[in-house]
Amino acid sequence: MCVLERHDITRLYDRHARAMLGFFARRTFEPEVAVDLVAETFARAFVERRRCRAHTDAEQAAWLYGIARNLLADWRRRSHVERRALAKLGVERRALTEDEYDRIEALAGIGEVIAAGLEQLTDDHRDALQLRIVEERDYADVARALGISEQTARARVSRALGALRRHLSEEPHRA
Repeated sequence: MCVLERHDITRLYDRHARAMLGFFARRTFEPEVAVDLVAETFARAFVERRRCRAHTDAEQAAWLYGIARNLLADWRRRSHVERRALAKLGVERRALTEDEYDRIEALAGIGEVIAAGLEQLTDDHRDALQLRIVEERDYADVARALGISEQTARARVSRALGALRRHLSEEPHRA
């Protein structure tokens, strides 16, 4: 068994924290949550470091991302209940500044990921998405603008959003 030491967790942080921030930001679409989940992942890794059985760098990264995926699943399950409880208590989190949001989005590569996802869409789907989501038009107006039925407009937007969702949830390639 290979026991990780403090310096190993520091090394993992140096190598993976930035990519992990992107991993969480792309999945939660909430920069504050992404920052919290990165911190929680490394805190959990530190606490559980003696139970890690990974030997190679790749195995250690897989172990770390396993913790991250579990924390993300936990967050998804509890986020709704937690938000309601905080609102009842009147507790508010410190809001990130615009510069902090921009920095997190840049580190996460969200703009590039979305642009790449949009590139994969057909022109018909991209046009429908532009009209409905970006320009915030109702479906009847989208249908008129594209010369299609309202049902077809709904289907195109739904398919486009589904394709983007699948693209955004893909595991990023890590070196």
